[in-house]
Amino acid sequence: MTLKSRLLLRLVFMPVVWGFIFFLPAGSFRFWQGWAYVIISFALILSALSYFYRHDPQLLERRLRRGWKQETVREQKLIMKFMAAIMLIAFLLPGLDHRFGWSNTPWWLTTVAEAFVLGGYLMIFRSWKSNSFAAGTIRVEAGQRVVSTGPYGIVRHPMYLGVDIWLLFTPLALGSYFALPVFALLIPLIVVRLLNEERVLRQELPGYSEYCLCTRFRLVPFLW
Repeated sequence: MTLKSRLLLRLVFMPVVWGFIFFLPAGSFRFWQGWAYVIISFALILSALSYFYRHDPQLLERRLRRGWKQETVREQKLIMKFMAAIMLIAFLLPGLDHRFGWSNTPWWLTTVAEAFVLGGYLMIFRSWKSNSFAAGTIRVEAGQRVVSTGPYGIVRHPMYLGVDIWLLFTPLALGSYFALPVFALLIPLIVVRLLNEERVLRQELPGYSEYCLCTRFRLVPFLW
């Protein structure tokens, strides 16, 4: 199957999957936070995929190889299994929260959180633009080089920083305080994945250890 066909297939099924995840637990289509989240996320992802399909299709090929079955490092397989399970539960909770009225988040908080979700997405896509080897799995490929420009000149893992921002503000963007602790459980797993990835890169990617000396912070500028 061609890259274009695989991307179109994902774009077709993405709203369907989101519909089951958000609106089936909610028991109603009158879940405006869910609609806002789906529309904004789909528009951003569609724009990003269109851009990279034109300018860096190799990156998309690498991004499509993702999931625990695609990982070659044993520790990463385990991490990704845990992340997949927790993420499924986390994304089902906001709909249930809406159905049973566990949270009562004000509209302005949802709006602010959605802005941070947007910022997280943009940081992820900016990282992809700077680093064509930002694959969906942990591996060092032929011809790969160390990237130290753009966001990679500030922190060593800007894509993970974008993912963390997206995850932490997603439950509030979906109107749920109740789901926030479950989403937060994903952050330690990302940190473990990051540390394991750095060990692989130090061993297999020439120049990465020197890069770590120049770019001190892994994830959060001026903190860690």
